[in-house]
Amino acid sequence: FSETAEPEAVMGVLRAYHTALGTLIFRFEGTLEHFAGDGIMVFFNDPLPCPDHAARAVRMAVAMRQQMGELTEKWRKQGHQLGFGVGIAQGYATLGMIGFEGRVDYGAIGPVTNLASRLCNQAQGGQILVSQRIYTAVEKLVEGELVGEISLKGFHKPVPTFNVVGWRQGK
Repeated sequence: FSETAEPEAVMGVLRAYHTALGTLIFRFEGTLEHFAGDGIMVFFNDPLPCPDHAARAVRMAVAMRQQMGELTEKWRKQGHQLGFGVGIAQGYATLGMIGFEGRVDYGAIGPVTNLASRLCNQAQGGQILVSQRIYTAVEKLVEGELVGEISLKGFHKPVPTFNVVGWRQGK
């Protein structure tokens, strides 16, 4: 956002952003863990299991990127710049209630959430960076490209990373 933007304008943009992406989260049956400014944490396959959770996550990310493309042009004309990058990983997490008396949320913790967050931090505007495990699960459904092995904070070895360019026609 512009440093000179009025707080009400910034909050209006965030509300529109959260509304657009929140609608997609529910359409693809993701579990919204939290919003953190313009960051969103979503997970799949919990609390209700779904056999195609990797595909749902990637489909949602592709739909979000398309939606954001439409919104960012409008916001740019108003002087707001909001980047959009996604990180998706698959693995085991510890799920449950996190917080303290008076404020409790349902959340996920573990290396897989850290990996998704680190991939998100590495994503350039419009990129959907996925771990090798996710890419293997959806490679017949997507057009993708190897980004390379990326060194990420908290991971001892570089992580093979792929960029999802788009969804294959008819899939």
